Amino acid sequence: MNNSQLIDYDRQHIWHPYTSATHPLPVIEIESASGSTLVMKNGKQLIDGMSSWWAAIHGYNHPILNSAIQNQLSKMAHVMFGGITHQPAVALAKKLIDITPEPLQWVFFCDSGSVAVEVAMKMALQYHQSCGLIKKVKFATIKGGYHGDTWHAMSICDPQTGMHQIFSGSLPIHFFAPRPKIRFNETWCDSDFDAMKKLIEKSHESLAAVVIEPIVQGAGGMWFYSPEYLIKLREICNHYNILLIADEIATGFGRTGELFACNHASISPDIMCLGKAITGGYMSFAATLTTKKVAETISKSEAGVFMHGPTFMGNPLACAVANASIDLLLNSKWKESVKNIESILIKHLTPLGKHQAVNNIRVLGAIGVVEMNEQVNIAAIQKQFVELGVWIRPFGKLIYLMPPYIIKSEELMLLINAISSVINTYPQK
Repeated sequence: MNNSQLIDYDRQHIWHPYTSATHPLPVIEIESASGSTLVMKNGKQLIDGMSSWWAAIHGYNHPILNSAIQNQLSKMAHVMFGGITHQPAVALAKKLIDITPEPLQWVFFCDSGSVAVEVAMKMALQYHQSCGLIKKVKFATIKGGYHGDTWHAMSICDPQTGMHQIFSGSLPIHFFAPRPKIRFNETWCDSDFDAMKKLIEKSHESLAAVVIEPIVQGAGGMWFYSPEYLIKLREICNHYNILLIADEIATGFGRTGELFACNHASISPDIMCLGKAITGGYMSFAATLTTKKVAETISKSEAGVFMHGPTFMGNPLACAVANASIDLLLNSKWKESVKNIESILIKHLTPLGKHQAVNNIRVLGAIGVVEMNEQVNIAAIQKQFVELGVWIRPFGKLIYLMPPYIIKSEELMLLINAISSVINTYPQK
């Protein structure tokens, strides 16, 4: 097919994320990618500001990650994980245990971030069932969150803005507290935790776990909040025998300036979900980690096992590239890179807040967010960005950047300047 035929067939037959079959958003054909650059079929180069939905932290076509995949492929692409183990999986489990908070000692490999959340919720339910606490079947979270598109993950996404409102009559009903108002680096006030405290005090007998994105709410609104909220949450979960599930799928592996966002608050969850950047963006893969206490309690239950087992669990190719990606990250000056990205974003995005079409600018680590006053026209703004030589994918009112950590300063400035150019097409009131 030529480019025109390919795009036309795609438009007529392929569903893209959150896209209509009858009025789909336009797509562009990417032929190759390297470093921070995507190359279109027509040869036009685009600087990537999305890290392919926050996963490609090392950029594209990295020789070390390529080699990890190729070496493993020469041995085996996949083998069932039931009754079988292999070196890439064991090595990855050890790496994850070594770098995550100490109480996390057991690893369950998953297919995707959303499935990791499903697994975490099942762990929490089975744990309390194993303790004889059969009433603990509900979950609490905060509004503005997003935890994935699978069934129970949808049930703990924001009920109004979480993209799943049309399923609200069918989804399980859980508890939602207002999201924290106090932002990252702002002075803490205990009253910001009052709503969650009251919710838990009232409903603790039925609560299996609280599920939360630490510090940064991702696709639910790119909201950054105070680490003190997590400290308070950890304390009250301990008091009422409620598990704390940290959804670090978007925040894990350095995105916020700490290896894991929980580290900003120096707290340890009972269960942690990892995904996205775990393979450096090379393959769909995730992991759910939990404590020895949770794992052993589940294993002493009537069932005697944890009731989950994906076909492609522990895929050797994914484990191999995940091992290489984590080593690449830890052996790099990733903190300096993220800090440099943060400094440039603060310096050059902040002035855009003066535009009357802009509601708010916020930056944390390698995340820069421009919140507009009104929802953006994705199709129109996407076309403008491509014409300017960048790949930025807005959603709702948000124009944001989550670039690869290896991005060069001049490439980052191209992304920022493109955002500035697009915003300046909005009329000043």
